[in-house]
Amino acid sequence: PVIDFSDKKALWRDITMNYSHWLSFILLFVVAIVVSPSFLSWSNLTNLFVQGAVVGICAMGMSLVISAGMIDLSTGASVALISGLGVTVLNATGSIFLAFLFCLGAGLIVGVVNGLLVTKGGIAPFIVTLATMSAWRSVINQLGQGGPFTVSRELYQSFRSVAAGRTLGLPNLMLFLIGVSVLTAFIMSRTKFGRYVYAVGSNQQAARLSGINIDRVKTLIFMYAGTLYGLAAFLLASRLTSIQAASAGSGYEMDAIAAVAIGGTSMDGGRGKIVGTFLGILMLRIINTVLIMANVPPFLNGLVQGIIIIVAVLAQSKRKK
Repeated sequence: PVIDFSDKKALWRDITMNYSHWLSFILLFVVAIVVSPSFLSWSNLTNLFVQGAVVGICAMGMSLVISAGMIDLSTGASVALISGLGVTVLNATGSIFLAFLFCLGAGLIVGVVNGLLVTKGGIAPFIVTLATMSAWRSVINQLGQGGPFTVSRELYQSFRSVAAGRTLGLPNLMLFLIGVSVLTAFIMSRTKFGRYVYAVGSNQQAARLSGINIDRVKTLIFMYAGTLYGLAAFLLASRLTSIQAASAGSGYEMDAIAAVAIGGTSMDGGRGKIVGTFLGILMLRIINTVLIMANVPPFLNGLVQGIIIIVAVLAQSKRKK
């Protein structure tokens, strides 16, 4: 973006509009260092990526959904369903690769279901994903019968190494998060589909009149998001090796929405920043770390995230006015 340095008010407005996510990230980073100088250690920094990788991958899909003016509340339940079924497939086949393909395929199907209900069913995304959230959680609870989905002993070590291992000295989860973020940023900034996503979120009527197939774009958005949920589910199963049906993925939709909001993506659609979502995930982890260092009860994390979302949306509203 071109910044006008001659007008101080315009300069500050441009900075807050286009670089607020960077300013917030730097401020939180400095606060974390002040609270604990050991925060700068390599293990702590890489741990931010490791802890935020699974939710971060989900947030990348959520970025597209919100940029198009929609919402997805089924994120956590989708991850729980796919991860539980993925472990079942892994144990049955003994193949990590087949379990990986299953998780991606299951995520794609979840996305298709959401997309078709929204487009062909004409139902609001909030209602559709609220319903599928309840449905997927109910299904995985029924299949699990209150017990966990646990990886067999023979496959435990090899499967866990997918998420817990390192490549070139970097945690695999960190590489997965960076890779998905780069791919999503490329799609949104360098492809026609990315421009269509923003057009649909900005003004659906204008997008339709310009020849964009609104239903196709929305369905593809949910398909992409669902596929990322499948990848996140696979990595979650690899990291935990035991999936609790009732609690797996709990709150992921909240974390993903919070990361997207504080990353600068407009909650009304039409404007988004993938790099902002990436920084938003790291900021959530930094906030969590700072709260722990400050001996704040972990039960208040949800309160802090709720405040963050409200502040981010209020800031967006003020900038628009």
